[in-house]
Amino acid sequence: MTQTTAANPAFPHAASSAILEREGRYLLIRRRNPPSADLYAFPGGRAEPGETPAETALREFLEETGIAAHSPDLFATYDLETRNEAGVLVSHFFLSVFRVQADVATQAIAADDAADAGWFTLQEIRALPVPPSVLDCVERLAARDEDR
Repeated sequence: MTQTTAANPAFPHAASSAILEREGRYLLIRRRNPPSADLYAFPGGRAEPGETPAETALREFLEETGIAAHSPDLFATYDLETRNEAGVLVSHFFLSVFRVQADVATQAIAADDAADAGWFTLQEIRALPVPPSVLDCVERLAARDEDR
């Protein structure tokens, strides 16, 4: 029988992250824990039981940055699988990415799963170790801004 608990990576776990942009810079945190340890990413994480994806994004954003964001707007979704060197599935997440708003005077402070926090331009993000989903989102946002 197939195990259906959180320990079974065959079943995707719900996760959300949030994009906050200020003057062409995006708030990223450096992840402390797997599956993306030491990568820069949008603040986010796993959903708790009963949470909507938007609630997860706002809660995780607050926990990792100290910023109370609001007005989540779904921007993208990703089906993310991580495999070990032998090709065995070790984690599987369905990630919902939201654009959020926040008070511009609030400063980000790395907390919880975040080892560091910073504001980065698209060019800087291209040089950082980031998950492909982060670069994809920033590239899409930059292209959208250029079309305006």
